Amino acid sequence: MPRLLTWLLLPLSWLYAGVMAVRNWLYDAGHWRSTGATVPLIGVGNLRVGGTGKTPHVAWVVEQLQALGQQPAILSRGYGRQTQGFRLATTADTAATVGDEPWQHFHHFGGQVPVVVDEDRRHGLAELAAQQLAVTAVVLDDAYQHRRVRPTLNILLTEQARPFWLDHVLPAGRLRESRTGARRADVVIVTKCPADWPAAERNAAAADVRCYARPGVPVLFSTYVYGELQAVGAEAAHLPRRPQQPVVVLTGIAQPEPLLTELRGRGYVVVAHHRFPDHHAFTPAELREVGASLPAGGVVVTTEKDAARLREPALHTIAADLPLFYVPIRVAFLADGAARLQALLTPLLTPRAVA
Repeated sequence: MPRLLTWLLLPLSWLYAGVMAVRNWLYDAGHWRSTGATVPLIGVGNLRVGGTGKTPHVAWVVEQLQALGQQPAILSRGYGRQTQGFRLATTADTAATVGDEPWQHFHHFGGQVPVVVDEDRRHGLAELAAQQLAVTAVVLDDAYQHRRVRPTLNILLTEQARPFWLDHVLPAGRLRESRTGARRADVVIVTKCPADWPAAERNAAAADVRCYARPGVPVLFSTYVYGELQAVGAEAAHLPRRPQQPVVVLTGIAQPEPLLTELRGRGYVVVAHHRFPDHHAFTPAELREVGASLPAGGVVVTTEKDAARLREPALHTIAADLPLFYVPIRVAFLADGAARLQALLTPLLTPRAVA
């Protein structure tokens, strides 16, 4: 955003930040009720709108809980879905009925982890308990500002390239609340860091975080590890295998630049990028346009979250005709970050035998 426009919008940002500050005070002072649950609640969220890496970090936390012998569930608002209220994802659902990120989680864990959506997380927790599933912990996806539910462990994410301490509240910036909201965090993770980010720069970022977080709150650093391309349909014969192969990129996420950098680093030639807003609902006409831009011998590459939306029934036939692949990503921590986060999770959990 141009600097002059930022300055012009700052009065509106101060007004919005003030409203959020009053709201947070009402919860902090106990005038508005915030409740927990009978099982540990691990919140994963951010201060900024979009693009901090919540989805892969939620998956990382779920995998750690599984490794500790727990049976976790995921509770999300289900942003962008065409339904309302409580919904427990099943194989009959789609991204349209539960949201693209919950549907991605459902596929990622093969339906073995309960994925629940509800705009009211308190109601969602009550309904999840009523299902009488053997759930021992719940991961709250993007619930940092949902104060009606009180996490047992509150994980705050901030992107290394766009940290909260350099941002402003909406509309002058992209923050949902003021930087002081970091005080609610039990741990802060600076995400999407370079894998070789020097310790001196990490220490400087940690010092910036501690200007707003509570004293002693751990500051960790994570990066993305990209996996091999996976076919969305039965297109293994078209799997890109040679350098300089042309690819057409299709994205509907907040920050597609790291994917483009990764593909170019592997030697692929990005001949076109069809870029849409975060959570975009693709249409058949848009997919046909993608196919029309595909050169001979080329393939279409998208993200795992976008692939969830491309499995919609209305898009299935067109998508099946494309050599369509997604790049899976997983989270890795710098230095001893993984061990430190595991050490925060373990005391919250009921001891269980690891299968």
